[in-house]
Amino acid sequence: MAELVKKHILVVDDDTRLRSLLQRFLRECGFYVSVAKDAASAREMMAIYRFDLLIVDIMMPNESGLDFLARLRTDNAVPVILLTAMGETQDRIAGLEVGADDYLPKPFEPKELVLRINNILKRSRQEFVEVRDKLSLGECVYDLQTKKLMLRNGEVIHITPVEQSLLNVLGVKLGHIFTREKLAEMLGAGQNPRSIDVQITRLRKKIESDSRNPRYLQTVRGKGYMLLTD
Repeated sequence: MAELVKKHILVVDDDTRLRSLLQRFLRECGFYVSVAKDAASAREMMAIYRFDLLIVDIMMPNESGLDFLARLRTDNAVPVILLTAMGETQDRIAGLEVGADDYLPKPFEPKELVLRINNILKRSRQEFVEVRDKLSLGECVYDLQTKKLMLRNGEVIHITPVEQSLLNVLGVKLGHIFTREKLAEMLGAGQNPRSIDVQITRLRKKIESDSRNPRYLQTVRGKGYMLLTD
């Protein structure tokens, strides 16, 4: 059944017309597709949704696709295809060095893009589907796709959208330390370092058997928070 699950793609491009065309075409090809006009918007969406692949334009205002990818790769291994109007070899190499999985110069044939997407998803399917779909947290299990927190007996534990986003962000790279500032930035929606502390405390009460001595959602003194599983 896992093979039938639609993949969710995020298109990040400041060209409104291209975003719309890609969204429509990729949806017709069987993908879920979200769009973002710039790097900041992309980060806000990634704090809420789990994407299987990103398509990122290099030439964007405020923050280039290369800069966005460099920051992304500090804590996220989601596959990325870079798009750019520049076709020189040095630009292609720069993108691959930063951490791109593939590179496609504009203009391009949409069917070629789909072939590249499918090839990358085939290579990454085991890592992103088998390893990262669920987090085992003692008596609890969190599903990264459905964003549901449940007890082992199937009972659903209510968590807020912010708590869902926290688990998704921390679950992307288990054992990685996220600063309060980084979490606040990724969650957006008015979050700040102090509010992150409050959200962490509330979430611990739901997933830890002893919230004062957490086993899974741990504080790394002077650095931030990290998530561990069984």
